[in-house]
Amino acid sequence: MSTKAKSLCVLGTASDVGKSVVTTALGRILKRQGLDVAPYKAQNMSNNSYVTIEHGEMGRAQVVQAEACGVEPHVDMNPILLKPSTDKRAQLIVQGKALRDVEAMEYFTGSQELVIKAAHESLTNLQRRYDFLVIEGAGSCAEVNLRDRDIVNFDIAHAADAPVILVADIDRGGVFAQIIGTMELLPPKDKARVKGFIINRFRGDAKLFEDGVKFIEERTGLPVLGVIPFYRHISIDPEDALELDVVLDPQMSEVSRGKIQVAVIRLPHISNFTDVNILRRDPAIELHYLSKVRDLENYDLVILPGSKNTLFDLQWLHDLQWSDKIKAYAKQGGRITGVCGGYQMLGRVVSDPRSVESELHEVEGLGLLDISTEMQDEKRLHLSEGRTLEKALIVKGYEIHMGETTRSEHVKAFMEIIKRGDESVQIREGASSDDGKIWGTYFHGIFDNLDFRQNFLQKIQTHYQAPDQESENEFKDKQYELLADHFEAHLDLVKLFKISGLKPCVESL
Repeated sequence: MSTKAKSLCVLGTASDVGKSVVTTALGRILKRQGLDVAPYKAQNMSNNSYVTIEHGEMGRAQVVQAEACGVEPHVDMNPILLKPSTDKRAQLIVQGKALRDVEAMEYFTGSQELVIKAAHESLTNLQRRYDFLVIEGAGSCAEVNLRDRDIVNFDIAHAADAPVILVADIDRGGVFAQIIGTMELLPPKDKARVKGFIINRFRGDAKLFEDGVKFIEERTGLPVLGVIPFYRHISIDPEDALELDVVLDPQMSEVSRGKIQVAVIRLPHISNFTDVNILRRDPAIELHYLSKVRDLENYDLVILPGSKNTLFDLQWLHDLQWSDKIKAYAKQGGRITGVCGGYQMLGRVVSDPRSVESELHEVEGLGLLDISTEMQDEKRLHLSEGRTLEKALIVKGYEIHMGETTRSEHVKAFMEIIKRGDESVQIREGASSDDGKIWGTYFHGIFDNLDFRQNFLQKIQTHYQAPDQESENEFKDKQYELLADHFEAHLDLVKLFKISGLKPCVESL
């Protein structure tokens, strides 16, 4: 066990240049080298979160990175999580626990001492626990107007005494300006930390960019450690946006005829959209994200996903007349599933009298289930196991919600929770219409359960057979291996390891 782990810091020239994926790839590469490695990101802003075995909440990007490293996710890997509910307001989660909602200015002026202390405490915890940390930054590391308040990038690199690798995205254009401009804006102390560059998402023949690499190296005096080709054969959960190849509001094509047609309503504050990833990868399913209002009669299933601002997004459904389309679809016998916030929307009303989540105090629901929801001050965080009341199928998932939902006496529950963490319980959960076509649950990850998914989709298409595929964990692990293969083929790992203070355990590197 190390007293202080070695570290490498992955910072970016801008948002969405691929820092999370680079961190994930490096984590798996270092794991292959036999190191006990873990990810760390001081502060994340995301509505995609996960519940750890200690009942703490953290961003899913660091969960993905922990999986790639082969270690159990822990809130120390993402000690500060901001979950936006409006453009200016977010829920502040510190070391896994929701503290309060903060406005942007309040966060920067009134919470800095708290979050800095937590970030450094978690960093120290990980340094004592692991051999090596791959540290991810946030956004651009050269935002000069935010430098005195930036706790995620160079301040953490200095605290960890970590060399910095700067990631740039050539696919968005202007890669020379990205790299050289960033370096020019950095103060001397920060600039001295930067030891090399990774150019991400290259399309075409990399030989045609050799003169570009030479220009960058001569201009900066630092090596380009790799030009990473754009890939389409690897599926890694995105940090906080739909995957790059997701097309909103697509039209149905002749090619998709015969497949199960699934529509996911793309809510303004959509959260945990990873709940439907397993459906999206199924070749028997055509899954569309919809934001523009349309008739739903051609779909076999409509899914209302989670939301970080349920009342706002429910009002959005009403304002755009989405609610009319959804109710018309239900009247025609369509199947509708709601998960977490989407489950709450299916009821008669959602209220927030204490403004826990929204400035709206009450919004009429879709009225498809006789349930009502009120937002509470305390968030529920559970790794849970349940048994469906129909077929008695065992399902596993996790619960993250502020709302407390009450069913009317005549409304059927969807399942019985039989375990929360290590505790055995007997709690009726969720709700279902009498015919079972409309149901909702707080269980994130419900579709990841193979037996449940098979049984549910056979109600839509009787001859449906789940593909002969790996379990979700096996699938993910294969993707991390493919990602590591891809990066290893295009990185100068000898230089990278030398920068990191490591000696490769594999001679070929």
